[in-house]
Amino acid sequence: MAPVMSGFDLDRAWDLHPQVSVRPEPFGALLYHFGTRKLSFLKDRRLLEVLRSLGDAPTARAACAEAGVPASDLDAFGAALGALVRSSMIVERTP
Repeated sequence: MAPVMSGFDLDRAWDLHPQVSVRPEPFGALLYHFGTRKLSFLKDRRLLEVLRSLGDAPTARAACAEAGVPASDLDAFGAALGALVRSSMIVERTP
């Protein structure tokens, strides 16, 4: 399948950057990048579940499915994941 409109390719393998720490919160989660010193807020607990399964999932699309994200929400999740790529919170996994 083609990438979603956000420009983020859901059909590639992604992972948290090794310097990123995730702290679950009642509203979602806080992500802190120790290298860039950037802080990101996740306001959707499903996005936290997607991030938790990225490392084991073959693709971001599979991680979204595992987290229970419906197909109708994939564009929004692709946009959120794209923002996390731009802030270096997640990186493409290479074989």
